Parts: sequence; C-alpha cells; structure tokens
Amino acid sequence: MPAMPAQAAQSAAVDCARVKCLALTFDDGPGKYTPALLKTLAKAGAKATFFLVGKRVEERPEVARQIAARGHAIGNHTYSHASLPAHSDNDILDELKVTQDVIGEVTGRRPVMFRPPYGQTDERVLGLAGQTELAQILWTDTTLDWSLRDTKKIKATVLKQAKRDGVILMHDVVPQTVQVMPEILKELKKRGYHLVTVPTLLRGNGPTPGQSYF
Repeated sequence: MPAMPAQAAQSAAVDCARVKCLALTFDDGPGKYTPALLKTLAKAGAKATFFLVGKRVEERPEVARQIAARGHAIGNHTYSHASLPAHSDNDILDELKVTQDVIGEVTGRRPVMFRPPYGQTDERVLGLAGQTELAQILWTDTTLDWSLRDTKKIKATVLKQAKRDGVILMHDVVPQTVQVMPEILKELKKRGYHLVTVPTLLRGNGPTPGQSYF
C-alpha cells in the first residue's frame, strides 16, 4: 500500500511544539461503525488513535488493517476488556500479550501503547505492562459518550473539553459518536486544532515502556 509511508510522514511532520494539537482516541473497537469513522477522518485529513480489544480484532481483522493502513496509531486495550487490577499477574500478562500477538499478526504492527479498560490501573499493572514493552496511555478528558448516546451532547462535550495537547477519550462502538464526528472535526479545525495521534502529540518523548502518560 504505497500511501502508508506518505500518511505516516504527514502525521509525523506535525510539530505540536509549534501548532495547536489535539489527540482524539477511540476505545473498544474495531466495531461495525469503525469503517464509517475512518472515512470521516480521511475526508477531514485527521489522524486518531485506536485502542483495540483483541477479541474484536479477531472478529473484524479487515477493519483493524484499515486503521493501520490509513496511518492511525494503534494501542492495546486488552483481549477481553478486563478490569486488570482484579486479575493475577499471569492473567494480566495474558490479556496484554495475546492482544499484542493478535494485533501484530493482523496489522503487521505491534502496539507500543496500552489503555487499561475503565481506566482501572495501579503500579502492578503498570509494571507488568512494562514487561510487555507497553506504555500506559490515559486521557485528559473523557466524553462518557457511551452514557450520553446523544449526538448534540457528545459534540458539546468534545468541544468543551478540547484544549491544546489534550487527549479525549471516545468510543468508535458508540454510533452517535461516529454520526456526529464530521461536525466535531469541522469545528475543531475551525478552532485551529491539528488532529494527531498520541505518539505525535508526545513529540518524540515517548511512549516509553512502563511509563504512564496523561
């Protein structure tokens, strides 16, 4: 796919020290609405970060490949969307390692980032993630779109939370989020935001395995 290097280079060329950047992140996919979201992002020239659930990658491998091919960043969101602190060390490692293998096999890219389901984490989880060569990525704001389920409320929440170097948590499995994304992207760009991946936002200072960000 000859477009991949160009897309990656374009994303990397954004210098967030010089321009106003914002990272939109989507958890729990890939899902049935993800292809529509990818088309919307491509039309807007926006990049995003997708934290993928391993078993859903197995269900929709072609969608996971599309995410990678379009130059978006991919993170590990465990295999079964488990609350990690409640599990044993071996179970946590399995949740992370199996997902690494699944994503790597499907997309050809092994994630360097993970996001703990429900944001539930602790020092033990972080240490085990480090053993798996993963950095922990949290967020500056969460839309709670899974609870809102309303396009107007989701749009208003994103626009209220948007700030320079922010990381906003959404879900590509929430249909209303995908439906309203064209309006959100249009308004964010009007406000001068460059919509970039989390690695681009970190400006080459990470992600470092075993470290937590945001």
